[in-house]
Amino acid sequence: MKVIFLKDVKGKGKKGEVKNVADGYAHNFLIKQGLAVEANPGNMSNLSAQKKKEEKLAAQELEDAKALKEKLEKTTVELTAKSGEGGRLFGSITTKQIAEELQKKHGFKIDKRKMELEDAIRSLGVTKVPVKLHHEVTAMLNVHVKEGN
Repeated sequence: MKVIFLKDVKGKGKKGEVKNVADGYAHNFLIKQGLAVEANPGNMSNLSAQKKKEEKLAAQELEDAKALKEKLEKTTVELTAKSGEGGRLFGSITTKQIAEELQKKHGFKIDKRKMELEDAIRSLGVTKVPVKLHHEVTAMLNVHVKEGN
C-alpha cells in the first residue's frame, strides 16, 4: 500500500515521502498513529500544493536574507572598551555585546549564535564579523572598538 508520511518514521521514511509499505503496517500503525495517510489522488495533490508552498517560503526567506545582508554590510557597530598598551583590551568584546548594540542602535535583531566569531575581540580597531543569515547567505558586519573609560 502506498502512503504519504506526515512525520519522520525511523527506518521507514521522512515527512513528505511517498513509499510502499505493508497493508497491515499502514492500517494498524502508520495511519492509526497519524504518521501517514493513504496516497490517493486527493492526498497527492495536497502534498504537491504543500511542497510548492514550502518552496515559495524558502525562496522568500532567501530574498529576505539577501536584503538584510545588504543593510548589515553598510552598518558599523561601535563599541567602547578600556584598553592597555598596544591597543589590547582589558577583557573582550563578545557576540552578545555586538548583538545587543546592533539591536539598540540600529534596530537589527540578530541572534548572537548566528555570529561566527572564532574568538572574542581583544583589540581596538575595526573587525569584520561574519554573520550567517541563511545557509546560503553570510554577511560581514563591521565592528569598531574604540578606547573608552
